[in-house]
Amino acid sequence: MGKAPGRVMGIDFGMRHIGVAVSDELRVIARGIETVNWNGEDPEWALNRICEIIKEMEVNAIVLGMPARTDGTRSATQDKAEAFGAELAKRCGIEPVYKDERFTTVLASRYLHENNIKAKKQKKVIDQVAAEIILQDYLNML
Repeated sequence: MGKAPGRVMGIDFGMRHIGVAVSDELRVIARGIETVNWNGEDPEWALNRICEIIKEMEVNAIVLGMPARTDGTRSATQDKAEAFGAELAKRCGIEPVYKDERFTTVLASRYLHENNIKAKKQKKVIDQVAAEIILQDYLNML
């Protein structure tokens, strides 16, 4: 049995920045596409923007990174990520799959550093790269 067709969105949830990545239609390759900036209080704008991307790119599955603490215990950000995912499901009609995303930002930072991306540019794309890592890990498991 092969992979289901259609694009998958990967989300690196953060309290100020949300990294977004999308797969190709065959679900083989993840590509970071946008960092959605928000204030961490009112998710309205961020939810609307992500729903727009879902429609524009014809996404039919979502993987949302769960920001657990490094020791595996539950964090307050994890509760907010779940609430965000539930609201996203209501608005866009796609129930997210939750995936442990510990260390993805560290891996993204390492990747950008190793590829000689300047620090100023890293700040703009690090959340996208983290979303790409979350999504690619998920795609590799399919």
